[in-house]
Amino acid sequence: HEDRDDVDVEVVFLHRAEPDLEFEGLLKRQHTRVKYFQGSLMNAMDLERAKVHEADACLVLANKYCPDPDAEDAANIMRVISMKNYCEESRIIIQLMQYHNKAYLLNIPSWDWKQGDDVICLAELKLGFIAQSCLAPGFSTMMANLFAMRSFITSPDMAAWQNDYLQGTGCEMYTETLSPSFSGMTFSQASELCFVKLKLLLLAIEVKPIDGGDTKISINPQSSKMPANTVGFFIAQSAEEVKRAWFYCKACHEDVKDENLIKKCKCKHLMTFRKGVRAIQLVGKTMANKTGATPATPFSAALSKPLLNIKNSVMAKEENGSKPVMNGRPTNKPADQQKNGKMEVGIADDQAKDFDFAKTEMKYDSTGMFHWTPARSIEDCILDRNQAAMTVLNGHVVVCLFADPDSPLIGLRNLVMPLRASNFHYHELKHVVIVGAVDYLRREWKTLQNLPKISVLNGSPLSRADLRAVNVNLCDMCVILSAKVPSNDDPTLADKEAILASLNIKAMTFGDIITNIESMGDSKDALNNMGDTTVKRPGPIYGTNVPMITELVNDSNVQFLDQDDDDDPDTELYLTQPFACGTAFAVSVLDSLMSTTYFNQNALTLIRSLITGGATPELEIILAEGAGLRGGYSTPDTLSHRDRCRVGQISLSDGPLATFGEGRKYQDLFVASLRNYGMLCIGLYRLRDAALTTVDATSKRYVITNPPFDFGLLPTDQVYVLLPFERKQSRFSFSETEV
Repeated sequence: HEDRDDVDVEVVFLHRAEPDLEFEGLLKRQHTRVKYFQGSLMNAMDLERAKVHEADACLVLANKYCPDPDAEDAANIMRVISMKNYCEESRIIIQLMQYHNKAYLLNIPSWDWKQGDDVICLAELKLGFIAQSCLAPGFSTMMANLFAMRSFITSPDMAAWQNDYLQGTGCEMYTETLSPSFSGMTFSQASELCFVKLKLLLLAIEVKPIDGGDTKISINPQSSKMPANTVGFFIAQSAEEVKRAWFYCKACHEDVKDENLIKKCKCKHLMTFRKGVRAIQLVGKTMANKTGATPATPFSAALSKPLLNIKNSVMAKEENGSKPVMNGRPTNKPADQQKNGKMEVGIADDQAKDFDFAKTEMKYDSTGMFHWTPARSIEDCILDRNQAAMTVLNGHVVVCLFADPDSPLIGLRNLVMPLRASNFHYHELKHVVIVGAVDYLRREWKTLQNLPKISVLNGSPLSRADLRAVNVNLCDMCVILSAKVPSNDDPTLADKEAILASLNIKAMTFGDIITNIESMGDSKDALNNMGDTTVKRPGPIYGTNVPMITELVNDSNVQFLDQDDDDDPDTELYLTQPFACGTAFAVSVLDSLMSTTYFNQNALTLIRSLITGGATPELEIILAEGAGLRGGYSTPDTLSHRDRCRVGQISLSDGPLATFGEGRKYQDLFVASLRNYGMLCIGLYRLRDAALTTVDATSKRYVITNPPFDFGLLPTDQVYVLLPFERKQSRFSFSETEV
């Protein structure tokens, strides 16, 4: 794709069968750069023919429509073993269907993610995307568009909303080393400079630990200053734009108004710095550890000082850690110190009210990344219809799950874990109610038993009575999933249950309409009365306004989800209205993540940490044991893991940002949010019909990724933000998702 730096990539396909007609057409169009071999990855002769040992990387694609996902994963892992056996240095990126099969890759001796080997687990990412959409509706669409390579072409014939949406789909994620002018800045200063001056959105930076461990990606970090040659993660339209961050020089570009004029400058110290950086990238990591021993070239001098700065700030932090409470982060005290008759545990004061100290001290898992609770049996979590109706559910997540008792497991843990990340306070966790067959859920349960606030209603997602019992009209998100295996005879019918469930909810009406009609003869009065009841009761009256996200196996079925859209049946998925609005998600969008990972390995790490709520290699090893999440005692170290960013959505109609809804520009909002609240704005969720005056007008919203700086804001807009963790909740707390 022309947006990338490196477009001259030759591709070789190796597959057992002959290509079909459609694929053959592609091979003919791209015959100079694409070759097709018929053969098997298990055969060393075929690997020799395809010259696997000379390849830059080998990508193993899974068949997403296979009847048995575990067998497909096992076959693909065998193919990886075969390739590693043939040439253990080769870099392999594999797609796996099921999360629990990731563990088997760790058993391959030459599998090494530090050398670029990577696994894209479809279940983990698909359900992670959907989970983030429960916190910020439409987020799945924004992220999916970020790693798909597209160039947008707007046209006057299109609706205004489509042009706004398409401009966002042209954005991608890139990495670039920041110029020396950025060293010593805090992240928010750098992000503001990038946005205002360079017209780039800086999301995250790479942080190298002092002890020389593995680099970590820090999203919107709140503290320390940036050392020289920090790598930044950007959202931009092309790789060319991102080079501005590398060329930016305070001395030469301070007064440049047009960002396109920020090109390589002739500064002497910058030239030596650039040579030094290019050298350091060749030499490798060891240089950073030896900065004290190297001759004091301009480069090493530039590098060593910021390292000292970081070291000092870390030392200061460690000293703070030993005080009883610093920044609201307490340390563990001996059990005999009691305060107000309660045990003091390593949990911030604002959370104390949520916990019963008598029972246990373990509130988080052993990595400190997720909320944890002692294992409960599924019987304790099953509700019948009456119990569900008695529980006043509000602001929860309803999961409509279609599954046969013997369906392959889809790994619901990947949906619930991001909603249980430890950077939420306990009272902010949304209750998850799963509506589906208990026989299937029993098999999934051992992966869910340690996660708090889960209930199960043994019923059918197509039963309106069950949906009313779980107050589907008051939920924050209704997720529709299917674990059923698509039949081979007609793959387009794979989504029949999901589509029927989605249309069923849209056709429902809420409010006390039935009881009113029973008690009154005249239906007109009944409807008037219904108007009275809806005033007392929050939540939509019509099912079309219930927030919903439907997972589709087959892209083409998206045309059946929205009856009011005018999408042509041949429209690409990302251009359809349900996808643009974030109400549909198809696993096929994750295919483009393979090529993103090939070009930029860090992008996958960033997406994974943003989507999974904090899955680390350490956690993966624990889960690979198969015993589920382990609880851990809270220590200052594990509690510090809560201090990370999360996705949120904030309304411009009220609250501290309301002034920006009145015709101000997006840049004003971006700068004010970053300066005053440490929040990084990454996009907007806007009403499709901006002038919503009548009930008939649609309340559908669409996603605008990283709008231009001069984009006008509306009071009805909602903003996607990356929120820093708040230890103490302020009066203007953004922790609750405001809608």
